[in-house]
Amino acid sequence: MAVETEAATRASAWPVADLATTAVPVAAPGDPAGQVVAGLVGRRFDEADVVAVLRPDGRLAGVARLEDLLAAPPDEPVEAVMDADPPTVTPGADQEVAAWRAVHHAEGVLAVVGADGRFAGLVPGHRMLGVLLREHDEDMARLGGFLARGRSARTASREPVLRRFWHRLPWLILGLAGAVAAAGIVGGFESELDANTLIAFFIPGVVYMADAVGTQTETIVIRGLSAGVPVGSMVRRELATGVLVGVVLAALFAAIAFPIWGDAEVVGATAIAIFAACATATLVAMALPALLARLGTDPAFGSGPLATVVQDLLSILIYFAVVSALVG
Repeated sequence: MAVETEAATRASAWPVADLATTAVPVAAPGDPAGQVVAGLVGRRFDEADVVAVLRPDGRLAGVARLEDLLAAPPDEPVEAVMDADPPTVTPGADQEVAAWRAVHHAEGVLAVVGADGRFAGLVPGHRMLGVLLREHDEDMARLGGFLARGRSARTASREPVLRRFWHRLPWLILGLAGAVAAAGIVGGFESELDANTLIAFFIPGVVYMADAVGTQTETIVIRGLSAGVPVGSMVRRELATGVLVGVVLAALFAAIAFPIWGDAEVVGATAIAIFAACATATLVAMALPALLARLGTDPAFGSGPLATVVQDLLSILIYFAVVSALVG
């Protein structure tokens, strides 16, 4: 799969082994907690929040948090307070995948082990935080339509006018084409607009709400893809969320709009359109990044102007289709 290929490429460029350190406290499973704590005094480590608990053959048995060791009776063995199943990664794993795994296991430090289970070091929490910050910058750059990595985004902030112009123009032309197409769609429903001008009032609202819902989903999907999470594992929950959001927004709109405008047909049709557009936006927001990833293209492009144009056109079509069917 393209996502797997991308993950492999990223792993070779950013292996978690580059973050790991072996300058950490270690202990055997049977060592008394008091002895381990006393052994930390007067020594300097790259990371001392946890103690790596190793078997005699060098394989990782678990990790023990310093606060647990301090709270344990001095003669209690380390294995009694250690986490025997901590999240671990191999040295070649991608850094963001590693950070994502540590965060989702509520761990401040991540253990790195080889294929044979032998201990290869710990990744300190501040280094994982640096990975998440770097990846956040990259994702925000991609959402803005920049290419590749965060370095491109930083370069773009200092590049000359002509280069800025050529980087932005293709996306703006795409948006312009979408605007022309949207005008054509609206023009096709001129008779409905002439019969009831209130219909025109709600077009921007329907389009905006769909875009907002889609943008939220796109951000989650792009973040998941960059961390190696397949789109398939997100589909059910994201679709359910989109439907639920659509129902709530439609109900709120009807409750607010009807007392103000008093046209039950138009308000009801618009509420239904908001629900349908929000549900559709969730589907589009997942489909485009997944499709681009399969084609071997950076999936973040699916969260930019392309998705916005597609969703805007769909929202307008949905709105006028519902209005034509329900408004007399």
